[in-house]
Amino acid sequence: MTTILSPPLANRCLRYLLRASALLAALALGGIVAVLLWRTLPFLLAHGSGLFDSGWHPRAGEYGMAAMIAGSLLVSLLALALAAPVAVVLAAWLRFYAPAAIRRPTLMLVELMAGIPSVVYGLWGLLVLVPWINQWAPPGASWLAGSLVLALMVLPLALLVTDAALCQLPAAWWRAGDAMSLSRLGMLRRVLLPAAAPSILSGVVLQFGRALGETMAVLMVCGNVVQWPHSVFDPVRTLTANIALEMAYATGDHRVALFVSGLLLMAVTALLLVVAWRLRAANLGGHAHASA
Repeated sequence: MTTILSPPLANRCLRYLLRASALLAALALGGIVAVLLWRTLPFLLAHGSGLFDSGWHPRAGEYGMAAMIAGSLLVSLLALALAAPVAVVLAAWLRFYAPAAIRRPTLMLVELMAGIPSVVYGLWGLLVLVPWINQWAPPGASWLAGSLVLALMVLPLALLVTDAALCQLPAAWWRAGDAMSLSRLGMLRRVLLPAAAPSILSGVVLQFGRALGETMAVLMVCGNVVQWPHSVFDPVRTLTANIALEMAYATGDHRVALFVSGLLLMAVTALLLVVAWRLRAANLGGHAHASA
């Protein structure tokens, strides 16, 4: 005899399962933060004032991360500055101008690009991009190379987020634009893109977090020199690349300093997530006000 769960019981089971999953995720995240704090708190009390110095010399007891923090931020910011405008323009063109025969294959290609492992992008950058930049400004492995590779990695997801944000706009707005005799470009520039801007910015902020946490690609193409860059052609080292390079042999305070790097990255990611939530809430509030 087959027993079929009644809809209320099935709904309760699903609700409990979702709550349990959310609780497990929160416990996992809390455990990671607790372990990082437990391992790093004594080090922070002893060496916290020197973390924002420029000198990274673990054998001499110098754990300044300022140059690597700057390298992480500069590489990620330039990547976003390159990828975000291209993503917005391409998404708008694909949704409002491109024929279906071009739109669908292009979106499939973009989704495929979003799923390519980062090490593949890093390998391409190492074999193609770095030698090309080296012809212009040696050594090739540089801030610019890292930003270009990250921009290529960030572009697909930024484009998909922008496309989704434009897709969620009310269709009635198009009819209102036609009633006011607005051109398609005018409607896009004056109404649709401003309305979708909070969602687009929210996605860009999250992509900044992804770029900031990328390891293998930037490790392969940035040159990994701990220094303040004076131009986009200078080698830099990011915090994530530093962890990957030195964790295998680090001991004592040196190892704990790498945990501090991870804690710092997690704090920045949490801040970016809060900003993304605020932007998303502003977008939902704006849509609700417009609908009313």
